[in-house]
Amino acid sequence: MASASSPPRPDLADAADRLLARLRNLDGVAVAFSAGVDSTVLLAAALRALPSDRVVAVTADSPSLARGELADARRLAALLGAEHVTLPTDELAVDGYRANRGDRCYFCKHTVLAAITEFAFSRGLHHVATGTQADDLRAPHRPGLRAARELAVVEPLAEAGLTKADVRTLARAWNLDVADKPAAPCLASRVSVGLPVTLERLRAVERAEAVARTFLADHELAPYDLRVRLLPDGFRLEVDAPTYNSILDLSLSTEVLDRLVATGLPATGSIAPYRSGSVATAAP
Repeated sequence: MASASSPPRPDLADAADRLLARLRNLDGVAVAFSAGVDSTVLLAAALRALPSDRVVAVTADSPSLARGELADARRLAALLGAEHVTLPTDELAVDGYRANRGDRCYFCKHTVLAAITEFAFSRGLHHVATGTQADDLRAPHRPGLRAARELAVVEPLAEAGLTKADVRTLARAWNLDVADKPAAPCLASRVSVGLPVTLERLRAVERAEAVARTFLADHELAPYDLRVRLLPDGFRLEVDAPTYNSILDLSLSTEVLDRLVATGLPATGSIAPYRSGSVATAAP
């Protein structure tokens, strides 16, 4: 599925050169590595620009990280030949994160990036880099970016002017198998603003999404985007438009919702087309 971002620019090679030059100037870097396309391209670039012993991929392992994404981070780091470190973090211990008032990502990113920064300095690496790209800087609601600024984290993709479409194109050029990987934000992003984030809710989301994917696969449907959103009055399954239409055409709505309720979700559920950030404000 094509990215919804702007198309890649014709001067992408120049932007890639700027990216590599920026990383060479860092001397060494700890890459905040989520296994998404942005952080994977950043890690691949760092390994091209710097000696491998001056690059470490660091994944923050918290209850909000899906186990499949952690496994993917380990797989991709190994494929790239990068040292990979997993740091346990506990965002749930932070009041502002649990309260989920609309700025949860600030508390999450501050906790994660502070831990990675401390680790990096212990290894003699004086820079932490994230996969923030140019489109992220234009997004209307990115409280996590404030935490990155406060901790002096570098953003080489954005500094080089690379958009999401550029990053995906670069991933293809470098033969990275994440070029078309859909976004996979943390599990807490499925919890509606105003509804406290708890370990039980995070586990419920991860369990329900796995059941939904399995159910749809049994009916020969492979959604590109799938989210189970927890709402104050129930839950909502969101899937990309083609999958949504197929669910309606095959009259699967009631059955898939029943499967999700059986995992322990509230009895009231609905299905809707996927919309990024649909529970990021107080009115889902």
